[in-house]
Amino acid sequence: MESYSNNPKLFEAYAEILKALGHPIRLCIIRGLLDTGGCNVTKIQDCLDIPQSTISQHLAKLKGAGIIVGDRNGLEITYRVANEKVEKIIKILFDQ
Repeated sequence: MESYSNNPKLFEAYAEILKALGHPIRLCIIRGLLDTGGCNVTKIQDCLDIPQSTISQHLAKLKGAGIIVGDRNGLEITYRVANEKVEKIIKILFDQ
């Protein structure tokens, strides 16, 4: 087993990921992005039926944690999960 005791930065990075995932809306967004392969804010808003500004705040938190990325195509940004560890976590949580 690999020793992590001499790398506190690793624990900090993992804790940030878990904090970002620790909200039901963000978990739902991540699951939806994985199920669809990525989508824009409007589609996420339609699925969750919450204000666009709230979606944007959650996306910013996920992006800041390095969990998602946004690919710009003109005025539209398509978000997708860009962290393999998060994909594994979600698959375990939802038994996929």
